[in-house]
Amino acid sequence: MNHQSLWAPWRMAYLRGLDERAGAERLAGEETPRNFLADYWQHPSRDREHHVIHRSEHGMILLNRYPYSNGHLLVALGEPRPTLLDYAPEQRAELWKLVDLAALLVRRTLNPQGLNIGVNEGRAAGAGLPEHLHVHLVPRWSGDVNFMAAIGGLRMIPDSLDAVHEAYARTLASLA
Repeated sequence: MNHQSLWAPWRMAYLRGLDERAGAERLAGEETPRNFLADYWQHPSRDREHHVIHRSEHGMILLNRYPYSNGHLLVALGEPRPTLLDYAPEQRAELWKLVDLAALLVRRTLNPQGLNIGVNEGRAAGAGLPEHLHVHLVPRWSGDVNFMAAIGGLRMIPDSLDAVHEAYARTLASLA
C-alpha cells in the first residue's frame, strides 16, 4: 500500500471529548437515544410491523431497516448489553445459535454468493446502537457494490422489506 500519513495529534483531545459531550447532552435531556431493539423485544405483538422474522426465548432475528444489501439481517438478544463479553457464556451461546439460524435463512432464501457476518462494538467501531450489541448478516453478490455507491452515494436495494420478510418467513416455516 502506498499512502501517506497526516499526523494531527491535536485531534485526540477532540476524539476523547466526544463521549463526555454525548453524556452531558443526555443528562441535559438532549439527544435521548432510542434503543429500537429493546423496544421491539418488549412488543412481540408488533413483530410483523418491525420485520422481526424469528423470536426465541432469548433473542430475535430481524431485517435491518436500513440495509447495506437486500436481505440484511440483525440478530440481538433481548437483554441490552454493549459488548459481547458483557453477556454470560450461556447468553453468547444463545446469540450464536440465532446467528446460525439467520445464516441458514439467508442462504436458503436468497442464495447469495457470499455473506458478511459481523459485530460492531462501540460507536467508534461503527455501532449505530452501541448500548445493545447485535450481529449483522449481510448477503453479498458479485457486483452488488457498483458505480451508484461510488459516484452517487446511493445503495440500490432491489426488493422491499415486506417482500424479503415474507420470503424469510416462508423459508423459516419450511424448516419447522
